[in-house]
Amino acid sequence: MKKSLLLKTVYTVSSAGLFVLMFILSRNNYVLFHSFIEMFAIVTACGVFMIAFHSRAYVQNQFFILIGISFLFVACLDFLHLLAYKGMGVFPGNDPDLPTQLWIASRYLHAISFLAAPVFLSVTVKIRNLFFIYTTVTICLILSIFLWEVFPACFITGSGLTPFKIVSEFVISVILLIAIISVSGNKERFDKSVFSLFIASMLTTIASEMAFTLYTDVYGFSNFIGHILKLIAYGLIYKAVIHTGLKRPYDLLF
Repeated sequence: MKKSLLLKTVYTVSSAGLFVLMFILSRNNYVLFHSFIEMFAIVTACGVFMIAFHSRAYVQNQFFILIGISFLFVACLDFLHLLAYKGMGVFPGNDPDLPTQLWIASRYLHAISFLAAPVFLSVTVKIRNLFFIYTTVTICLILSIFLWEVFPACFITGSGLTPFKIVSEFVISVILLIAIISVSGNKERFDKSVFSLFIASMLTTIASEMAFTLYTDVYGFSNFIGHILKLIAYGLIYKAVIHTGLKRPYDLLF
């Protein structure tokens, strides 16, 4: 009991300390703060993909196959979002609309994948078909933003977020809520701790999306809160899939 209480205290203090450090970093160098958050999410997403892909021959819970594959493509869009962020200087123009468009594209892909995933609890997944679908969708999203320029504007300098961006954040949140209800209806198919972590991650993601409806400055406080919540959401995913997959693989895969 004392050991458990000590571990919880250390975890709480460490989390509070990390939050303070992230806030100080964001006030001094927001681009570095943003890069840290996004790289953690990208590395975690790639880790989830690797565990799901390389265990595909043994896994009984097909839910994780779809989530794993989707996370690879979400990570690709997040990486482009990271490179396009204001201050990075990778793409010409330094327009804050570009990273915001990539953000929305990534979040839609993330949310719809979680909505579709419960279907694969009782359906055999054809890996090649999933890769084809996600590759096609991701390429179309990238082309619609960079080449065709038909993706709706999400941020206008001087006026802030567009109605499309704000409405999209609410739509994404509703999709995730439906996904939570769907996953909850199949909770007996999951290990109890894995199920709880997935639900907590989706709820935290919803809170993050709500924070991203409020900012007028890509370096502003609500933007900071949104990214902190994203860090927490991906931390929960890390705990649910990577940590559990390495320490208790049978609880995750079967």
